[in-house]
Amino acid sequence: MSQPQPSRVSFQLTLVAAFAAVYTIWGSTYLAIRFAVETMPPFLMAGARFIIAGGLLIGWVVLRGGPRPTWAQWKAAVLVGALLFVGGNGLVSWAEQRIPSSLAASLIATVPLWMVLLDWARPGGIRPNRGVIASLVIGFAGVVALLGPGKASGDDAIDLVGALTVLLASVLWAGGSLVSRDVGLPRSATLSSGMQMFAGGALLLGAGTAAGEWGQLNLSAISLQSLLAWAYLIFFGAIVGFSAYAWLLRVSTPARVATHAYVNPVVAVFLGWALGNEPLTPQTLLASAFIIGAVAVVTVNRTHRSLRPRRTEAIPAQAAPVAGDCK
Repeated sequence: MSQPQPSRVSFQLTLVAAFAAVYTIWGSTYLAIRFAVETMPPFLMAGARFIIAGGLLIGWVVLRGGPRPTWAQWKAAVLVGALLFVGGNGLVSWAEQRIPSSLAASLIATVPLWMVLLDWARPGGIRPNRGVIASLVIGFAGVVALLGPGKASGDDAIDLVGALTVLLASVLWAGGSLVSRDVGLPRSATLSSGMQMFAGGALLLGAGTAAGEWGQLNLSAISLQSLLAWAYLIFFGAIVGFSAYAWLLRVSTPARVATHAYVNPVVAVFLGWALGNEPLTPQTLLASAFIIGAVAVVTVNRTHRSLRPRRTEAIPAQAAPVAGDCK
């Protein structure tokens, strides 16, 4: 019996490592955000995170002799960065001051569902089939179960302002993912992602300034836990996680890569319970299962029937189109 070639074994090990990174790292970023915003203003924290991560990615491309971004591409990056990183990640960071990271992850899992609805609503959009429509109903029933009557008071009360903010973030993230395909971003995935992060980070710093967060920033009061979580979000959540995801898009099938859309919330819920002392009730588990199951059906369906045959090299959305870091 012939032995596997070393190159084949190496490839398989790299494949497993990349999937493990996307599953665990992106699932863990929700709890990392919660730790970071305990002693750091949310918009300034997220803004500095993405400026550093984006600057490193842009510098990597330029130093390797890659193409330099044009002004038109920067304009596109500002638009997409505003939707994804200010509207998406920034709002999630703000909301995690008020709600558990596990709840945020479960609500963000609805992004593929919003993408189906937004794409259906646009001129010439694709109408979902009956199976997908049924999945949408089930998924949003899960949201109602998470936030419905009885959850505004009591021992397991949910801050509805924080939860609704995360839902708004998921809608903006879905919209930004759709817009990113048509606005003329660079074809280089690394350069495109770096530009979106850098532009979004700059806008987040502006949002933090407008919200008066500089007056709330006390460097001496930042805990070691928050600082380590922030560094983790930069180097692992943004750079390592995205690099693994971008590589998987080239070497694996869309259906397999898209599985992270419903694995990440499971990881986030477990870590929030195990490391963050967050409550885990049977109702939360059942509602999350509805959402994740619906996302699984929608995601697999969309990978076999893509929105368009062309894919721009924007930062991959966190499902087949749910970008890498709404968290």
